[in-house]
Amino acid sequence: MKLKFFQLLLLLGLTTAANAQSLSNAVFQKHRDNAEAAVQRSLSYLSTNQSEEGTFNDSYGRSVGVVSLVGMAYLSAGHSPGYGEYSENIDRCIAYVLGSQRSNGLLDKGDSGHGLMYAHNIATLFLSECSGMVAPEVQENLEKTLAKATKLILAAQAVPKNQSHKGGWRYKPESSDSDLSCSGWALMALRSAKLNGAPVPDEAIKLAVEYVLRNHDKEQGRFGYTDPWGHSETLTGCGLLCLELSGFHGTASTFKSGDYVLQNRQRIVNNAHEYYANYYNAQAMFQLGGRYWEQYADWMYSEYIPKQQSNGAWSNGRNGGTYGTAMMVLSFTVPYRQLPIYQRDETVDEDQ
Repeated sequence: MKLKFFQLLLLLGLTTAANAQSLSNAVFQKHRDNAEAAVQRSLSYLSTNQSEEGTFNDSYGRSVGVVSLVGMAYLSAGHSPGYGEYSENIDRCIAYVLGSQRSNGLLDKGDSGHGLMYAHNIATLFLSECSGMVAPEVQENLEKTLAKATKLILAAQAVPKNQSHKGGWRYKPESSDSDLSCSGWALMALRSAKLNGAPVPDEAIKLAVEYVLRNHDKEQGRFGYTDPWGHSETLTGCGLLCLELSGFHGTASTFKSGDYVLQNRQRIVNNAHEYYANYYNAQAMFQLGGRYWEQYADWMYSEYIPKQQSNGAWSNGRNGGTYGTAMMVLSFTVPYRQLPIYQRDETVDEDQ
């Protein structure tokens, strides 16, 4: 089994998720004990509610997208497939996703509703993040599945679209329009696959970034769903992260977007897309670093730790406990940097 460097350190006991990768920053230390306890309660909740098949008995709990989010939640907290605590839960997630691929490359078990490409993109990202962490026979299957899944994302991007939608993705592989939310997951999946050596053309990334920028209000710093304005309180973090991961780090535009997130963070509370927004905000603000991460993280841990239910779940009553809990774990564990998608340029100016 090939272990990623950080998993090897964990196995040897040389580090822990708690102190990983310079977690000595003041804001995390302030909330560390409570945040880690919350994460552990959540992981226990998710394991208790997972079926042998790998699915969950609540809203979209059979979707490969939701199963993949749970798998990534375990990975983000320092757990690995194949060995150790929660390894069986992760293995079930992997097996379920690997067994879902259709002949055209789509990852779907028929339970993703109208958002086929949302679930597919998230599942592709999950498999890519698992690459190199699984047994050889699983790795072989994973690589074949991932190659087809990535090819489908590229084909969906290449479907003829008008100029405003060019470069993006939406609900189905054949969709001729785009939205920032689906495109954000697709770009994350392609970035992860490219880091793993997949043949992702630079042109595909370039076109995706151009689409993201068409949904960007540079004056206000916000990003919108299909234009620069709609649903900005929940999508600015997504757009900001896309730019941060695509070579636009530390620009005047990204700092302005960070300011927008800080000014509007309270607006995501009780929003229908609350957990999604917080996840992307946390990732994006961690990439910006400095005061952006410190202020957002302090707000996030203070806002959401008290809202965790006694059974370890987070749920706003809209999408069931599995989805909300997985997203909150992914948000809380961003500074652990267990997943390649959480890596940050260490030249970040911490004084910003």
